[in-house]
Amino acid sequence: MNYIQEVDSTELYNIMTLYGDDVWRYAYALTRDHERAKDIAQEVFIRVHRKLSTFRGQSSFKTWLFSITRNAAINEMKSSYFRRILLFEKVRDSRPVQSAEVEYIDSQAAAAIREIIMGLSRKLREVLILNLEHHLTIQEMAEVLRISEGTVKSRLSRARKEVEKRWRELDNEF
Repeated sequence: MNYIQEVDSTELYNIMTLYGDDVWRYAYALTRDHERAKDIAQEVFIRVHRKLSTFRGQSSFKTWLFSITRNAAINEMKSSYFRRILLFEKVRDSRPVQSAEVEYIDSQAAAAIREIIMGLSRKLREVLILNLEHHLTIQEMAEVLRISEGTVKSRLSRARKEVEKRWRELDNEF
């Protein structure tokens, strides 16, 4: 197997450029706090710099990186208090320019769905974020979360059902 012995600053910069946003978004999904997510992302890349030689290639590099991110976030959550739920940054939309009214309605719907997702329990929110935003497979999620693939499938199904239920409840209010 290929063992990486050292990483220089250029290689670390490249890793941070390639995976930095993903690490931050995953840390944010776990903590629901922008600043804590930044701190965790920094900690993750410090650990990567120190521990890159321990990466054995038994999983994808991204899976290994997300495992480190998850552990750092859990440690952070155990050791400190949390602020209330914060929303993700504005959802990026690649569709053609729409009327201001349609854009507003779309942004409100996206914000509502994000709020619903962020209001899920950590276990359900985590699998949904790993699947929807980071496109991890069931196997990769199981590796990151250190649970069985069956448990991942079950949590993913429960998360989707819960989001759908809460969305219908919200829709019925209007």
